[in-house]
Amino acid sequence: MHIHNLSLQNSVLNTFVSEIRDKHIQKDSMRFRRNIERIGEILAYEMSKVLNYKLKTIETPLENTTTNLIENSIVLCSVLRAGIPLHNGLLNYFDAAENAFISAYRHHKENSEEFEIIVEYLACPDLNNKTLVLADPMLATGQSMVSTFEALKPFGKPKEVHLISVIGSMQGIDYARKHFNNDTHLWIATVDVQLNNKGYIVPGLGDAGDLAFGEKLQK
Repeated sequence: MHIHNLSLQNSVLNTFVSEIRDKHIQKDSMRFRRNIERIGEILAYEMSKVLNYKLKTIETPLENTTTNLIENSIVLCSVLRAGIPLHNGLLNYFDAAENAFISAYRHHKENSEEFEIIVEYLACPDLNNKTLVLADPMLATGQSMVSTFEALKPFGKPKEVHLISVIGSMQGIDYARKHFNNDTHLWIATVDVQLNNKGYIVPGLGDAGDLAFGEKLQK
């Protein structure tokens, strides 16, 4: 798997990542969502550099010109609900993309620290020979990303797969590396070293879904 960790080079991305981590700035949910969206835009821009391009003629008011334009057929798939702001950022740049959405959440049995990933909702176009982009802001254990990919298999075989995350753990990256082929690309804003005993990224930022949309009632 090709790993593109954008935190290895300083850029304005540092500002947006620091703000989504800051517990004082996090209180402004609209700013949190916008920062996640802006990070998605940056990740989309970096990802665009490895896509396929084709020379096309453009008619201007004065004369024709040529430029290289993306020829990939892109499908953006985001994990609800935390993935919505990240999805919006990607869609801002890949505005011609098709869209897929999936609900995948952790189910803890009898309040134990162990959990399984439950998928309850899925809407997806045909994936055959397309560029599949899986977006989940937090790549913690990696199980949600893998479960999402497995759930999408009945919709066809994509030509290539890109994973998009804001913050990940080394454990999550290692898990993804074992379950995706070597041609898969991971685009991530920053990587933290560890998970706590509940499988949350440390230092991380907390629950991205709650910070973006408010606290939820647990099943």
